[in-house]
Amino acid sequence: MTISRRAFVGTLAWGSAAVLSGTAVSGRGREAMASTWWAEEAAGQLTPVDGIRLDSNENPNGPAPAALDAIRAAFGEASRYPRNPASQLTAALARLHGVKEENIVVGAGSGEILRMSVYGFTSPTRPLVQGLPTFEDPGKYAELIGTPVRAIPVDAQLRLDLKGMASQVEGAGLVFLCNPNNPTATVHPASAVADFIARVNTVSPTTVVLVDEAYHHFVADPGYQSAIPLAMDNPRVIVCRTFSKIYGMAGLRIGYAIGQAEPMKALRRHRLGNSVNVLGAAAALASLPLTAHVEREKQRNHDTREFTRKAFASWGYQVGPSEANFVMVNVRRDAAEFQKACRASGILVGRVFPPLTTHARISIGTDAEMQQAVGVFRKVLGVSTA
Repeated sequence: MTISRRAFVGTLAWGSAAVLSGTAVSGRGREAMASTWWAEEAAGQLTPVDGIRLDSNENPNGPAPAALDAIRAAFGEASRYPRNPASQLTAALARLHGVKEENIVVGAGSGEILRMSVYGFTSPTRPLVQGLPTFEDPGKYAELIGTPVRAIPVDAQLRLDLKGMASQVEGAGLVFLCNPNNPTATVHPASAVADFIARVNTVSPTTVVLVDEAYHHFVADPGYQSAIPLAMDNPRVIVCRTFSKIYGMAGLRIGYAIGQAEPMKALRRHRLGNSVNVLGAAAALASLPLTAHVEREKQRNHDTREFTRKAFASWGYQVGPSEANFVMVNVRRDAAEFQKACRASGILVGRVFPPLTTHARISIGTDAEMQQAVGVFRKVLGVSTA
């Protein structure tokens, strides 16, 4: 029997979600449910959703063909406990980045890296500093262990307010800097990130800065650079990456952190020993050399995102700048009602992100999906077709 690429990926993603439903690790592949995930997961109430899924910033194209081949080849190990997938992946990532294996920690998506970071560097007396809105997982993990959260609203351009965040870092255990930021899709240039980290180091020398680069591969801004060189020079900086986005592996749960040996040791103390599964590791290893594939996915995302942006702009709706695989649109109405109306027509968009309660986060799907979605958005917004 022949199985299409998307059907294979869809089946695998739901299977992975079922396997993980009993764990404490939240998945970015189910990112759209983060606001209710914690209660629903514990109660066993998570269910599949119907419609075109533009709500979780996933890559609708799925893994590369080479990654799917690697998954098939690894099926024979599915009945065995993982032996060395984490060590093999760690070695490959160290070679890719030109660092030692002690500088890499792998986990079940970057979600596990975020959990390890919050548990490793914060406490009830060592707060977490982050933007508002930003990706919620660090704040959720902080709540679980009684860590205070200092959340600084984004600025008028939907960018993280680095100056405001720096003013709140004294005595903090961890700063979460999502760059590009989810859900606003904005990015800070390398110079601003370096200046911010220097300010944090001066004001609060023991505070660790975690730079989340989940959307790194989508960025086209010439002023942007990865913070990995900063992390390798500074023991108070960690960078996390994921295979969930441009590599299309959200359901396989593979991510990693990179930094100096000292903070990596702190992370490992909170790592689940067998969190890296054999199928995800195989797919990740096969994906690392695929630079041409990554560039094609980046260009595809750019073109489809631009189509989506132009549609909203032509109707008079403001779309924030995006360096990711989603856009933030000011729909000038209650975002929850917009989300509900879109869902009734088979289009799933992102949840509400206070305080941006009139903004909708819309992930970029395939060309065909976005063409269908744009028609629904026009209808929901009451835009005339004349």
